[in-house]
Amino acid sequence: MKSREKALLVAELARSKKAQGLVILDMKKLSNITDYFIIATSASTRRSQTIAETIEEGLLKAREPVSSIEGRQDGEWILIDAYDVVTHIFKSEVRDFYNLESLWSDAPRVRICRRSQKKKIKHSKKSSKRK
Repeated sequence: MKSREKALLVAELARSKKAQGLVILDMKKLSNITDYFIIATSASTRRSQTIAETIEEGLLKAREPVSSIEGRQDGEWILIDAYDVVTHIFKSEVRDFYNLESLWSDAPRVRICRRSQKKKIKHSKKSSKRK
């Protein structure tokens, strides 16, 4: 799986567990550590842990290795290192404090396609044809 596909998969997995404020940063030209950062916010420690578990399980199911997961026990800031994709799951106040988007403001953002919105758009187009 290409790193961009993996980043989009991780974002979709996070979204499936109600991660908020999802951002994918393309780090290829700025870092030799990883290709993509994914940044997400969760409403609670337990939700952060659930998001992390879902991402880990989804990557393993896709046969994509996970190097390490840090901060899972505390749940304030969980970092999932999947080599070419690194995911940061923050509680809101922690995300605001560290402000990674500002730190890496030179990184281009990857557009995240929302499947549910596509379905709504298709449905509304069909509805308008009936009129």
